[in-house]
Amino acid sequence: VQLQASGGGLVQAGGSLTLSCTYSGSPLDYYAIGWFRQAPGKEREPISCISSSSGTKVVADSVKGRFTISRDNFKATVYLHMNNLKPEDTAIYYCAGDLFCQQNMRADEYEYWGQGTQVTVSS
Repeated sequence: VQLQASGGGLVQAGGSLTLSCTYSGSPLDYYAIGWFRQAPGKEREPISCISSSSGTKVVADSVKGRFTISRDNFKATVYLHMNNLKPEDTAIYYCAGDLFCQQNMRADEYEYWGQGTQVTVSS
């Protein structure tokens, strides 16, 4: 089982980035995939999740209207589309797998984790 996050980088405020999370290994094909972020000195924050069928999507209030999530099961990839980025979005972004995508996302409920990708938004 493996998750690989990519697509981070340095972007100016107001810009856009799309992060990718490529997953492999059973049971991730049937699992929800979530995105979390962690800024220095802060706790890991849930951002968004999507169910295996893409029928359920959750987006945190802190990024609602700016971030969207999508999934391509043929490519075994989940995308986090980030628009109108702000300096406070600067963090390491992680993707993780869990059986369900629930409104109350909790990092401690996610079983599988990938390494993070750094997103830095300059003002």
